[in-house]
Amino acid sequence: MNRAIFPVILMLFSCILFGGCSMHQGSGKIPLRVVAAGSLLVPFSELESRYEALNPDIDVQVEGHGSIQAIRQVTDLYRKFDVVAVADESLIPDLMYRPSRETGKNFTDWYVPFARNEMVIAYTEKSLYRTEINETNWPDILARPEVRVGFSNPMLDAAGYRAIMVTMLAGDYYGDQTIFPRVIGDHFDPPLVMEESAQGHTVRLPEVPRPADQHIVIRDGSIFLLSLLAAGGIDYAFEYKSVTEEQDFFYISLPEEINLASPDYEEWYARSHVILGFPRFSSIGQERDGRQIVYAMTVPSDAPYPDEGQKFLQFVLGHEKIGERGWPASL
Repeated sequence: MNRAIFPVILMLFSCILFGGCSMHQGSGKIPLRVVAAGSLLVPFSELESRYEALNPDIDVQVEGHGSIQAIRQVTDLYRKFDVVAVADESLIPDLMYRPSRETGKNFTDWYVPFARNEMVIAYTEKSLYRTEINETNWPDILARPEVRVGFSNPMLDAAGYRAIMVTMLAGDYYGDQTIFPRVIGDHFDPPLVMEESAQGHTVRLPEVPRPADQHIVIRDGSIFLLSLLAAGGIDYAFEYKSVTEEQDFFYISLPEEINLASPDYEEWYARSHVILGFPRFSSIGQERDGRQIVYAMTVPSDAPYPDEGQKFLQFVLGHEKIGERGWPASL
């Protein structure tokens, strides 16, 4: 992986853990607070410095979480942000189109799609069977008991429930319905069961998914898997292509029928469903359906600086690097 960039990732981990980072904390500047999906942290850190150079009166403060957790900062914890940017556009209407108990207004009534991504299987030169794995045999490699597989917590992060969807869709694509249980389902306590119906496949998650053995490792956000993968703590990770390329990991590209990237396969993706076990959090829509990976942004209705939030949003939409290596692809 890119050793020069990895320290930046470690710094960004600290941003996530300790509540946001800013390049400038000077008095008199307007604090523009952005809560973003972890896969946007490196791109947005670059945007931060460029935006502040063009707007010296603004102090951009970017904080990263899994996409569900990012929205919960606003809807459940009532923290104030000027921009929300997530890796699943459906989360904004599902979780934010409802009234705030503080204002009586919906947390937001609109969003703007701005980028797309795809799921890949990331690995390193330390990964077991790295010279053997390919775009056809990856389910069998990942199912081997000595192989350690990582993905983000599906209760907190869109990449996590998408990892489950990828393995369900792989069962249909390869004609092998044992792929999900062999790679993921059988390695949880209790096991995650894939239910079959005319509408496709459904996995119901407990409130706290617990791996039953060392075959599966989960972390709060997909970006947290990077250090573990780089250190050899896991062999393979279900990741976004942009994050994987940004860090120069090797990766296996998946067929369009599986990678959640193509608008041509929306009906096929929609056959995969994940039910989140969230009895405590009424704000969180429990059912996530397979769909193309599309990123989206909004400005919350109670944003401290909504005009500045709109300006930053427009800056992101017009940025020429969207679609370049390390960034989510353009729509």
